Amino acid sequence: MALFGRKKRTIGLDVGSGLIKVVVVEHTPTGPELVRVALMPVLSDAIVEGEVMDGGIVADAITAALQAAGVTGPRVVAAVGGRDVIVKKIQIDRVKETQARELMRWEAEQHVPFDMESVELDFQILDPEGDADQMEVLLVAAKRDLVEAKMRLLADAGLTPAVIDVDAFALHNAFERAHPEAMMGTVALVNVGHDVTNINLVDDGVPVLTRDLLVGTRRFREDLQRDRGLGGDQAAAIIESAQRNDDLDAVLAIRGEEIAVGVERAAAFLASSSRSGAQIRSVYLTGGGARAAGLLDVLGARLGVPVLLANPLEGLTVRDGAFEALVTDEVAPLLLLSLGLAMRQHS
Repeated sequence: MALFGRKKRTIGLDVGSGLIKVVVVEHTPTGPELVRVALMPVLSDAIVEGEVMDGGIVADAITAALQAAGVTGPRVVAAVGGRDVIVKKIQIDRVKETQARELMRWEAEQHVPFDMESVELDFQILDPEGDADQMEVLLVAAKRDLVEAKMRLLADAGLTPAVIDVDAFALHNAFERAHPEAMMGTVALVNVGHDVTNINLVDDGVPVLTRDLLVGTRRFREDLQRDRGLGGDQAAAIIESAQRNDDLDAVLAIRGEEIAVGVERAAAFLASSSRSGAQIRSVYLTGGGARAAGLLDVLGARLGVPVLLANPLEGLTVRDGAFEALVTDEVAPLLLLSLGLAMRQHS
């Protein structure tokens, strides 16, 4: 769903509410290799629920992260996401791609709850070689204001986007490479971020539905402070620790329920709108919140399906020094989106 081409080295830039993540990937004849990873914290409230509140602070953090990663060129791959991006699988009469492009704006009017004059549209035919009368198309619509805001932010940091991708597709690309076994049936990829949890449903290897929940590690920390009487640093340390904690267990019992209900509602919507009515067979967690000790168990018990930790580094060649002083196991869950962006090869 983004521009394809050939470029030996690609820079993936994930601008999160809590951290800026930069991943450098080298595209070699034997496959992608992870060259460098850099993380840079963003001052609290500079980005809230995905919306940039202070562009200067965020641009400075982006610049610092790129410098830490040894990046000198201006071209990066970034993405947009959230409620102003719609991803939907539709069926239309089988036509050639050139004809489909002409028809897509009319089709989008039937499926996208946005003013068509204010959106950027893209699509991908999922069964281009099929011979049925109808074909499946993955339709994407993003509000133009959202794309332009990301472009301005990158420009403030002295950057030129080689590609503006969609969060859901970048997550899926990295997930598919790391976990090909999850490309059969319906699985949920749940990215637990700082402010927002993204729920992405993948059906037979195709990302077919996305939902955002306003819950993440910021809420975990605030609950620990407000309800359990902990200090901010203490709460953050508990969330980042690999050890179970009674106070965190109490918080995750509540916040885990919110996430589980979000997954169930997304699955119910997919089942009601899908001919197959497929049920979710497993859930994969990623993002900073995936590290919260006990969350896998809470969701597994609540949803009644296997809940696993996604490993973006699975099967990926990692060069010496890629993580420098970072602890690989602690950082890996944070990298699925930035890795997916860096997997894009562009002209």
